Amino acid sequence: MTGHTAGEPVTRNEDANHELSIRVRDLNLWYGDNQALSGIDMDVYQKNITALIGPSGCGKSTYLRCLNRMNDLIPSVRIQGMIEMDGRDINGKKMDEVALRRRVGMVFQKPNPFPKSIYENVAYAPRMHDLVSRKSDSDELVERALRDAGLWEEVKDKLNDPGTSLSGGQQQRLCIARAIAVSPDVILMDEPTSALDPISTATVEDLMDKLKQRYTIITVTHNMQQAARVADYTAFFHLGEVVEYNDTKTMFANPATKKAEDYITGRYG
Repeated sequence: MTGHTAGEPVTRNEDANHELSIRVRDLNLWYGDNQALSGIDMDVYQKNITALIGPSGCGKSTYLRCLNRMNDLIPSVRIQGMIEMDGRDINGKKMDEVALRRRVGMVFQKPNPFPKSIYENVAYAPRMHDLVSRKSDSDELVERALRDAGLWEEVKDKLNDPGTSLSGGQQQRLCIARAIAVSPDVILMDEPTSALDPISTATVEDLMDKLKQRYTIITVTHNMQQAARVADYTAFFHLGEVVEYNDTKTMFANPATKKAEDYITGRYG
């Protein structure tokens, strides 16, 4: 993929191996009269980790919430532009938001397990979406999701304990298990390790690397070292625009814009 600077569509060469997951064109968003996103053009590819970096308030989390229509829950929000998944505009009138959010899971900055048992945290959404009906199917799904989240061996003997009884790092992996239990296509992560200790952070980063074999992951991070470690692609946001977007190695070794270089090297932000 060639380097991208603001105003250019982000595309890959035709012979690239990765298939398109999400296509965004001229995305603009306002909170009331305040424009928070301006002219975002961005292609996200399947089974990769894409990191969104940039200073606080630059639009990273706002952009992330556009991808599963969580901004719809804010009355003052107005959106223009196109976001396509599988060739369908997710903001189209025929798009079911509930079905969309099953396909696009979300993991938040602070672990937020339901006030339910560990088992129910994972089983609840698949049951609501009619993905399982029998108890044996539910048991199998819960175990698989907890194994995929790297948590099964730690909780298999206390599945009836409250999810809130786990440590912070375990709670975040429980939330990841909850997100993948409904077999999404995309997992959005909004600073998923910022509230965790270094050991738990490393565990979640290793988990992200495993999960990208099956899921497209888009993560917001303020940690430049984390973006360099985990991301295949990195987008640099500034004042509501994507200033630069490229494969992570190129972005960090040879940024195309001075703004991105200054941010990555710690001159501001």
